[in-house]
Amino acid sequence: MQKIGVIVIHGLGLQKKEFALKFMKKLDKAFAGMMNAPSSNPYIDIEPVFWGDVFGEDEERIYRDLVLNKKLRYKKLRRYLVYYLADAVAYQPVDTNGQNYDAVHQSISNALHSLSKRIGKTAPLFVVSHSLGTVIASNFFYDLQFTSRHFPGIIDITSPLERGETLTHFYSLGTTLPLWSLRYRDFSKPIRVPSLEGEELYPGLEGEWVNFYDKDDILGYPLREIDPAYEKAVKADVSINVGNLLTSWNPFCHTSYMKDKKVVNHIADRLAVAYRYMNTEFPQR
Repeated sequence: MQKIGVIVIHGLGLQKKEFALKFMKKLDKAFAGMMNAPSSNPYIDIEPVFWGDVFGEDEERIYRDLVLNKKLRYKKLRRYLVYYLADAVAYQPVDTNGQNYDAVHQSISNALHSLSKRIGKTAPLFVVSHSLGTVIASNFFYDLQFTSRHFPGIIDITSPLERGETLTHFYSLGTTLPLWSLRYRDFSKPIRVPSLEGEELYPGLEGEWVNFYDKDDILGYPLREIDPAYEKAVKADVSINVGNLLTSWNPFCHTSYMKDKKVVNHIADRLAVAYRYMNTEFPQR
């Protein structure tokens, strides 16, 4: 039986390695309910992508040396800004050396390698990304799909999954990608979801790119209006209200997408459809 692979990529801010744990539990419960099974484990395999450690040590040093040691005011606010702004500043598309860019992307490559080893080199791939994580995921798959630059971190170059060729579904949550479009004069070439290779590998499996945003989230935006190419690439911009009584009506809702029932249920439903296709309808090789 062919499992479906899922990677989860976090966004801006101070993150823990366990950032995806609650989301994984919610997705497990929703998916298992749809499959009438005790657990999602026999059907899907989820690999979190933790890239926060790439900048975390230096961000902590800046906060300690420049804020705490110099006794600057508004320490809590400064800590928040250091970890949010520094991530966006430190992560940049390839420059003269691309060290930070490649280091962050290596985290995704490592996750894909782990999935490939566990569930096979041609397993369909779902990507769930939050905030800056969508920018990172978009750049990662863009480089694989459109550029001649061969990402040096791919561990097994014979694996279609690791080369991004099995990408079928992409879910962006509270994305800052529209703001990054200002960096380019021409921002009319979004990644292909599903990938061209994915369409050939799984004829009949309908992939999608769905973007979720909250109107109260100042860091989350619709995508289809960026450019006609994005209108075609993104199946839907879905406006939702995430968060609890304290956060659902203000910008602090930005951190609540992975807890939202509508988001989780939509992804779980698509995972169930993909699993059934791969194991009942998919033409036998």
